[in-house]
Amino acid sequence: MKRYAPAAQRNIGPIADVLAHWLPPSGLVLEVASGSGEHGLAFARQFSDLQWQPTDPDEAARASIAAWQKEEGRENFLPPMALDAASGHWPVIHADAVLAINMVHISPWAATLGLFAGAGRLLGIGGALILYGPYLEAGVETAPSNLAFDQSLKARNKQWGLRHVDDMRAAAVAEDFVLDARQAMPANNLMLLFRKIT
Repeated sequence: MKRYAPAAQRNIGPIADVLAHWLPPSGLVLEVASGSGEHGLAFARQFSDLQWQPTDPDEAARASIAAWQKEEGRENFLPPMALDAASGHWPVIHADAVLAINMVHISPWAATLGLFAGAGRLLGIGGALILYGPYLEAGVETAPSNLAFDQSLKARNKQWGLRHVDDMRAAAVAEDFVLDARQAMPANNLMLLFRKIT
């Protein structure tokens, strides 16, 4: 059954504008934690020279993605796969870019470490790992709404919460990535571009 996420509809356009500069012109994009599938479908439409591989650990989310895919019938929007970012075994062996939208803060830190490790296994030198969501930054005042969101996440699950960009950078370096670009986004979000260097 198809799911609808109002936030996805609001941020598809701004995210796509950045992806137009950060994604490779062709190849396979692995989307981790695809949720409802609305992002993946929209980006598969816009970037028709890319193959879009949605994934999610949640069966209901994969069912939603499959329903969107069936309705749309786009050849470059591939059937969803089960993928747990924290796992050392991913169902894909190569990608030209990896994208995760609103995953890092709604999952344990182990999932973020797994995301960098998995992307490191899949991507070649120069490959892009692109993240979107709210983050904490040194020297940047955190919006009150993000502080409240952080507290609400931790109340739901003590392993969740907004991550610090410096911690993301350190996790990236451990897997031979560097933070190549940072883009401020609407609603106090960021997009972070990490590049594989070896």
